[in-house]
Amino acid sequence: MSNCPRCHQPIDYRAISCPHCHLVLKAYGHPGIPLHRATGSEPLCNSCTYHADDTCNFPRRPNARECTLYRDQSQPLIIETNMGSETHFYSQSLQLWIRRNMGLLVLLGLVILSLVLALK
Repeated sequence: MSNCPRCHQPIDYRAISCPHCHLVLKAYGHPGIPLHRATGSEPLCNSCTYHADDTCNFPRRPNARECTLYRDQSQPLIIETNMGSETHFYSQSLQLWIRRNMGLLVLLGLVILSLVLALK
C-alpha cells in the first residue's frame, strides 16, 4: 500500500486515481505508468536526468508540472546486468520467439508433413 500524494490516504499501488480525493495517479491510457508531479513551484524538468542530458522529448519541456518520463537526477542510475547467464537469455528469447510465432510454426509443420506424405 502506498499513500496518495495529495490527501495522504492509503491507496492500492495499482489504483489509477485516488478513491478519496480523485487525484489521477497514472498516465491516461497507460495504467501501468506512474505519473510524476511537481510538488513545489519549480517544474519537474529542472531536476530531471533527461532534461539535464538533453535527451527529453516531452512536449511540455522545460515547464512540465506532470510527466511520465521523469527520472530524478539525484537518484543513482541502476543498470541491471545479467553476467554469466547467456544461455538462460538465449533460451528465454527462443521461448518468446516460439510463443510469438506459434501460428507460423504450425503452418510450417503442416507444409513439411504434406510434403512427406506427397513424396511417399
